[in-house]
Amino acid sequence: MSSSNRREFLQGSTLAAAGLLAHGLFNQVSAQATPDGPFNVGVVGCSRGLAHIRATINSSQSRLKYICEVDAGRLANGMKIAESLVKEKQAEMPAPITDFRRMLDDPGLDAVFIATPNHWHAPAAILACTANKHVYVEKPGSQNPWEAEMIVAAARKHNRVVQMGNQRRTWPGIREGIAKLQEGIVGETLYARCWYNSARGSIGTGKPAPIPEGFDWNMWQGPAGPEQEYLDNIAPYNWHWRWKYGNGELGNNGIHALDVARWGLAVDYPTKVTYLGGRYHYQDDQETPDTGSALYHFGSKGISWDCSSCLPRREEKNSFVIFYGTEGSLHIQGAGYVAYDLKGNEIAKGTGAGGEQEHIDNFLTCIRSGEKPNSEIGDAQISTMMCHLGNIAYRTSSVIDFDPEQKKIIDNPAAMNLWKREYRDGWEPKI
Repeated sequence: MSSSNRREFLQGSTLAAAGLLAHGLFNQVSAQATPDGPFNVGVVGCSRGLAHIRATINSSQSRLKYICEVDAGRLANGMKIAESLVKEKQAEMPAPITDFRRMLDDPGLDAVFIATPNHWHAPAAILACTANKHVYVEKPGSQNPWEAEMIVAAARKHNRVVQMGNQRRTWPGIREGIAKLQEGIVGETLYARCWYNSARGSIGTGKPAPIPEGFDWNMWQGPAGPEQEYLDNIAPYNWHWRWKYGNGELGNNGIHALDVARWGLAVDYPTKVTYLGGRYHYQDDQETPDTGSALYHFGSKGISWDCSSCLPRREEKNSFVIFYGTEGSLHIQGAGYVAYDLKGNEIAKGTGAGGEQEHIDNFLTCIRSGEKPNSEIGDAQISTMMCHLGNIAYRTSSVIDFDPEQKKIIDNPAAMNLWKREYRDGWEPKI
């Protein structure tokens, strides 16, 4: 959005005027759900969150009351998308805000959808749980191991339904494949291999620059300490590749594959983890590896994840995840699976719908029913912990020995120093 358009949005939009600086906004918005009516929800973040906006408006179980975003241009885009859908689905437009804490003041708000950068996932979810809101949080759900424990503790203390956005847990074709795997279609399953390939370019070298008009850099930083001057190559996306804000490709895309692999093998925490790789393709500000392999040992089973994020390797036809059993293999491909015997003969296959809607509907259904959602935060954060441990192994050039009972790294002070991060003053999560 150009500077003039940003200025017009901030100065001219009655929606923005109604919402951007409002404290106690719930006094202006009817947000009382009936016991059998749709849940009142808010979406935080208008990039990944655009899918949440569409899904919550399209769901008969929810009514979108708030859209929150710290960037005026993205907020305007989110409101535009909502406007195109609302007329057919709900009676009123959602209110736009830039500080999501304002929506937490609303006693009639039932649930919050968090689609922010990773450094905001757990702090925002913990605040929402503390305000007695149910939470749908995007993957990975936490930025470090300490937060992975805290977000689960907050959900338990406040008895909230918290679902993570690893949607494959709900996709019917993949659920069918995992069920067949665990029924023994390829015998005893011993190992899973995962892949991620892409063609990302350089993020360059960031330069100090004026904060763009309409962008709340202070709120964007939120809990991430120490204070950071604005650089022109962090937002809106390249924060993924800085340890202060993101979790690299392992926490960005690896989480999806590792979660499916752990689910299929029916394992919990690994006992040994290592990750070897590097930033090979470009010399720039990226701190996380673009290429590498993470290995996870579970005693009698194992998982590997291979990443090539700057070279797509299109000639290599790897599946998303492959499970290897004593009598064959099962491949997760797209929204389905294919199983083979030891001679390479196809013995079963299936597919189904993908996307956001069913996973979000599962979350909303479980709020009302009290059932466990498909990616309940306690189980989801075990998969996320695999990403955290892999990144810590990479950053310390070590093999991590992990105690699944105590949930602690063993005899590795350098690794334990990365268990928790630094927070800006007043932002450290508390339960």
